[in-house]
Amino acid sequence: MNKRKLLSFKVALGGVVAALSLLLMISAGVTSTLVYAIPMITGALLMMLVVEFGHSFAVLIYIAVSIISLLILGNKEAAVMYVGFFGYYPIIKSLLEKHIKGFCCWIIKYLIFNAAMVGSYFVVTKLFMISFEDLESFGKLALPLLLLAGNVLFAMYDVVLTRLVSIYLYRWRKYIKRVFK
Repeated sequence: MNKRKLLSFKVALGGVVAALSLLLMISAGVTSTLVYAIPMITGALLMMLVVEFGHSFAVLIYIAVSIISLLILGNKEAAVMYVGFFGYYPIIKSLLEKHIKGFCCWIIKYLIFNAAMVGSYFVVTKLFMISFEDLESFGKLALPLLLLAGNVLFAMYDVVLTRLVSIYLYRWRKYIKRVFK
């Protein structure tokens, strides 16, 4: 592919991923059950950009989607989840796995996840003044149990991201390139 076609492909695919990401993020406001699922799915879209164009281009799309999400979304919790973790994690996942192997890699991933979730909780509750009154009715263990459940979900999310990259490389990539030919 020559440089001009590559640039066109890059801009077109980046635009489609950004638009789809924003559309998904807007749909997170439809129901409260999608507040966490939509940022996960939206972040996973960035894996395609990492594979095709590298980390720096994916970061640009992440920043654009993050800023627009924070500005226009009514559901700030979903925007904070995207900005605080699910948007950038698919980008740094490959870097972590490339440079750090095995158990140490998982420890670092969990440290990043837990720090991001605790930070996101404080941003949502203190900056955006969103209360979690429903959680308070479950007592003092509600937040630690929610974080524990989040850690289990994070392990599954990490495995799913890895499998999605494989599926993209071996099945979807040829169709994507054909569409943007």
